[in-house]
Amino acid sequence: MNSRTQARTRALFAAHALLPEGWRTGVLLEWNDAGTLVTVKPDTTNPHAIPAAAGPIIPGMPNLHSHAFQRAMAGLTEYRANPSDSFWSWRELMYRFAQRITPETLGAIARWLYVEMLKAGYTSVCEFHYVHHAADGSRHANPAELAQRVVDAASETGIGMTMLPVLYQYSGFNAQPSRHDQRRFVNTTHDFLALLSALRDARPEHGALRYGVAPHSLRAVSEASLRDVIEALDAMSPGAPVHIHIAEQTAEVDASLAALGARPAQWLLDRFDVNARWCLVHATHIDAKETRALAQSGAIAGLCLTTEANLGDGIFPAMDYLDAGGAFGIGSDSHIAVDWRAELRLLEYGQRLARRERNVLASRDTAHVADRLFRGALAGGARATGRGVGALQEGARADWLVLDADHPNLAGQTSATWLSSAVFCEHGQTPVRDVFVGGERVVQDRRHRAEARHYADYRRALSHVLAND
Repeated sequence: MNSRTQARTRALFAAHALLPEGWRTGVLLEWNDAGTLVTVKPDTTNPHAIPAAAGPIIPGMPNLHSHAFQRAMAGLTEYRANPSDSFWSWRELMYRFAQRITPETLGAIARWLYVEMLKAGYTSVCEFHYVHHAADGSRHANPAELAQRVVDAASETGIGMTMLPVLYQYSGFNAQPSRHDQRRFVNTTHDFLALLSALRDARPEHGALRYGVAPHSLRAVSEASLRDVIEALDAMSPGAPVHIHIAEQTAEVDASLAALGARPAQWLLDRFDVNARWCLVHATHIDAKETRALAQSGAIAGLCLTTEANLGDGIFPAMDYLDAGGAFGIGSDSHIAVDWRAELRLLEYGQRLARRERNVLASRDTAHVADRLFRGALAGGARATGRGVGALQEGARADWLVLDADHPNLAGQTSATWLSSAVFCEHGQTPVRDVFVGGERVVQDRRHRAEARHYADYRRALSHVLAND
């Protein structure tokens, strides 16, 4: 095989592509064997018959928050289990479901979930993984057994991953002892770091895999253990991502005020160097002072709109946060929906319903809401992954989506409205036609390359975990 043939196997020509500076025409993309873009050249022709994309291309979307096992319980909690049904009653059902997960079923569930993510146009996922132990709380011989199954699921399906093992120690503020139904989650700081080390040794980092940590929440870890974990992480991988649940529920804010004398986001911002490596997941109930402080910190607000709506969490102060220059990304969290378009749509619609206005999250510079939200979610999501993703530019991962320009929602339009129609129109199948990750086409004509096999495995796993229902 000559050098020209080799170059052609790692190149694509796009008639239209969304680059950091906007839509461009005649874009040549070239990438190396590691899956990194080495050439992004607009305003070119295609004289060497390089393969051409089947439609306009846009960067792949990072999914910054996922609990993979919860995919298998989607739709199973949509009934009133408590006279005051809320996040907290949902959590009881979730804990019960988590007891049924085995290493084998977790792997199968994660593989199918990641197929669904890829088909929807998520090309990276941050996995907030907290089911560590056997159902009775005993440790696996390999402490990273369950996390390793999830990492392998990402590798097998082709999605990029930031694995975030979760430190979970207490059931509530003031170091309340963990509950019996939390026994699969709980580790000492020492055991947690041993798990992270074992995982990194068994599955070393590479271009498609990064590690960070996820202290579950301020109610589940102490200040001392949070500091110890960040210090240990920096010894392993300086600046690696740190994700934490915060201010998702008003009851959590009230408990923080009672126990710590401060609202949770403000307490964290006051005591830690919260910066661009941090992702504060949900942050739904932050007040005006916290909104400004979080925006100024450079941290990412990890918004999971479909889950937050499903659980009745509340509405994030998006308008004020974005106006203050805040960074954000989106995640599918509990996977009641797996579609970045739904997350962005609901982000805007929540503001419209609350304010009774339209196009609330447009800006002076960007009149099209979808364009502003898409670009914001790309940038913030990329930072949350700690990986070079989220943009079609040299040095970034070769991750992109090919849109179907003949889709009824896009047909006859120009690039000025493609994103608007992709996000806000809800008609028929997805407009995402093909998906590339690291330069490899993992979805073609809306079908994942191993879809049938992973779905069959998922069905068997589902039968197992639902056998006692």
